[in-house]
Amino acid sequence: MTTASKITLVRVALIPVYMVLMYLSKGVPGGFLWGALAVFIAASLTDFVDGQIARRCNQVSDFGKFLDPLADKLLVIAAMVIFCEWGKMPAWAVMIVLTREFAVTGLRLVAVGKGTVIAAGMSGKIKTATTMIGLCAMMAFPTVSWLCWTVTGLIVVTTLYSGVEYFVQNWKCLWD
Repeated sequence: MTTASKITLVRVALIPVYMVLMYLSKGVPGGFLWGALAVFIAASLTDFVDGQIARRCNQVSDFGKFLDPLADKLLVIAAMVIFCEWGKMPAWAVMIVLTREFAVTGLRLVAVGKGTVIAAGMSGKIKTATTMIGLCAMMAFPTVSWLCWTVTGLIVVTTLYSGVEYFVQNWKCLWD
């Protein structure tokens, strides 16, 4: 197993730690919430680190290609589901994110079956960064309702834009 894949596994292992700290905080600013934020930031940073190591040290692997995007999605969905449960994010926004993730994954599977690899686009990277930064802001200021709505709006807009872009650029994979 490569170093990059081990770092990705650390991100996966941090997800339950993050969730426990979030539940212990009950959305109240203070120790547990700050701890959850620190774990979320650390986990988010591993996404950048494992990618850099994989590319620079020639450690790109099939396992890493599978696990890295899955770890990102699990971390983001864990945070969004908790915020949804707390009434800080509407379920429809979480559903839009889930739908986009399933749709793009399905598109990629169809493309691979036809011998085409769909690389991550810049809009997808912007979506991921916007989402992770926005969720951090919601954790840092959980009682600021306008912030929660602004973050939700940014997440939805970047998610929809990147999803549409993936399909517009790769629609031929579905119709050949």
